[in-house]
Amino acid sequence: MTPELILVVEDEEHLLEAIKLNLELEGYKVVSATNGIEAVRLFKQERFNLVILDVVLPELDGFSVCESIR
Repeated sequence: MTPELILVVEDEEHLLEAIKLNLELEGYKVVSATNGIEAVRLFKQERFNLVILDVVLPELDGFSVCESIR
């Protein structure tokens, strides 16, 4: 069985690494982005089961990312 694929979008490096580590320890495959533009680009390239999205992001805020990927 293929592990669930999760996109984590967080611009604070320590939070991103903590979330990513904990999800990977639970067996999930995690892809990360540190800004909104990168998140939209990654979302268009891959099919994710879940997106964990920060609201306050550089370049493109989380609300705009959410609208874009919907």
